[in-house]
Amino acid sequence: MWPNFRELLRQIGDTSNRLSIASLYNLSNMDSDEIQIFQEVWPSIAVRRRRQIINFLVEIAESSFEVDFNRVFRFCLNDEDEKVRAAAIEGLWDDEDTSLIDPLLSLLRNDPSASVRASAATSLSRYILLGELEKIRAKHFDKVRTALLEIIRSPYEDIEVRRRAIEAISYSGEEEVRGIIESAYYDDDERMRVSAIFAMGRSADPYWADLVIGELQSPNPEVRYEAAVACGELELSAAIPILAYLTNDSDREVQEAAIWALGQIGGDEARRILYACYEEGDEFLCEAIEEALEYLEFSYSLADISLEDFSDINE
Repeated sequence: MWPNFRELLRQIGDTSNRLSIASLYNLSNMDSDEIQIFQEVWPSIAVRRRRQIINFLVEIAESSFEVDFNRVFRFCLNDEDEKVRAAAIEGLWDDEDTSLIDPLLSLLRNDPSASVRASAATSLSRYILLGELEKIRAKHFDKVRTALLEIIRSPYEDIEVRRRAIEAISYSGEEEVRGIIESAYYDDDERMRVSAIFAMGRSADPYWADLVIGELQSPNPEVRYEAAVACGELELSAAIPILAYLTNDSDREVQEAAIWALGQIGGDEARRILYACYEEGDEFLCEAIEEALEYLEFSYSLADISLEDFSDINE
């Protein structure tokens, strides 16, 4: 425990001084006494400072597996500021404890902020995936699925919340999900169509192959981006020629998505294209290409390992 934890929090919360990022590491793995003091002091910190702190904690947590701010994030789910609540949800991205389901469902259904409700919907997607993988009990899966369906079908809910709920439920292999994605795809709102393409890739359903390949040529860069990612997730070798073209797209993010997708799809043609791109690419693209090639080669090495090799490794 920090020698004077209350003083540490005073320094962290003091808006007259620049926030010390190094000091935030002391909020990792707080013991019961520290979390009690934190809960007492946190509400007294100015809202702008709380936003700054929570955002830095999220960044640190994403870049380091050695820290654990989950007790902070869980407490901040009830912060009076919507941006702090949304950031806290984001910070809990890797927390698979089913005890988090009810707080997230409460935020999804009752939070006054649409951005917080949308964040909650996105966060709940992991429980749909865990349910599909049979890593959580059916009752937990059903509870999350029911709530997401309520949001998707609500004519009164904000479109940002509904589209995130569609993205979240797309991990489910249930038959009705295909119809939900299809309805979103033909929605008049372009934002909903973007989410539908995202959901097509996440669903791992080859039924969507022709649609996502067709959207690679959309005039909307956001659609091209999601279509490229979906082609990678669906491992669509038929998309390789268009993805090769998109490695020279006018939009940087589309270029990166196309490169990533080629690495996911794999094969000799994808490898050849990636090496050719590497010869002509700048520093930004070369880094993305290296990562794609690493994944491609790793996939090749796995394919070369027989079941007997795996049994030898485990012995």
